[in-house]
Amino acid sequence: MRATTGAKIVAGIDEVGRGAWAGPVSVCAAITGLRRPPDGLTDSKLLTPKRRTELCDVLGEWVTSYALGHSSPEEIDELGMTAALRLAAVRALEALPVRPDAIILDGKHNYLGAPWRVRTVIKGDQSCIAVAAASVIAKVRRDAMMAELGLAYADFDFAANAGYPSPTHRIALEEYGPTPHHRVSWSYMDALPRWRHLKKVRITPEAAALQAGGQLGFDF
Repeated sequence: MRATTGAKIVAGIDEVGRGAWAGPVSVCAAITGLRRPPDGLTDSKLLTPKRRTELCDVLGEWVTSYALGHSSPEEIDELGMTAALRLAAVRALEALPVRPDAIILDGKHNYLGAPWRVRTVIKGDQSCIAVAAASVIAKVRRDAMMAELGLAYADFDFAANAGYPSPTHRIALEEYGPTPHHRVSWSYMDALPRWRHLKKVRITPEAAALQAGGQLGFDF
C-alpha cells in the first residue's frame, strides 16, 4: 500500500466479537513497519489459544504501536453493528500515538469510511502482517476481558466461549436470562420465552421518522 499510495504510516485493522451474544466488539489498530514478522504470525482464528497468547506477548514488543477500541453491548444495541464497529475502530485509531496515513481493513466491507483512507483486503489477516498482528492482539485481549467478566457469571462460561453461542451459554441464558453484558437487541432473545420481554428494539432513523409522522425523505 505504501508503494501505490505514498502513505508513510499504514495501520492494519481487525475486529473480534462481531458474532458474539455478549461482551463488546473490539477493534485493534496496529502499525508494524517493515521488520521481519514473528514466526507463525497469521489470522488469529488459524492459531491455537496457546500460540495466540505466545504471539501476543511477542507482538506487544514487536509492533511499532497498537491500540484497542471497544464498543459496549449497550452501544451495539443502540447503534447497530456497523456503526458500533466504526466507533470501536475510530477509538482505536485515535488512541494510536501517531495518525496513520492509510489503513488496511480486513474484509470486504469498509465500515470505517471518511475521512480515513481505507483499503479493504479479503483475508487480510492472512496476507498483511499489520492486520494479522491486529487480529491476534484483538482476539487475545478480548478473550481476557471476557474471562474477567465471567468471574461474576460462572454459569455462562465466558472464559471458554468469549460470549459466543455455546451449549453452556445457551443453557445459562434459558435459566438465568441475559446478563448486563449481553446484546439484548439480538434475535436470540426471541428464543427465550421467559426473558423475551427484556429484548430491546433498536429504533432505526427510518422508523423514528415514521413514528414522528415523517415520510422517509420523500417530498410529494
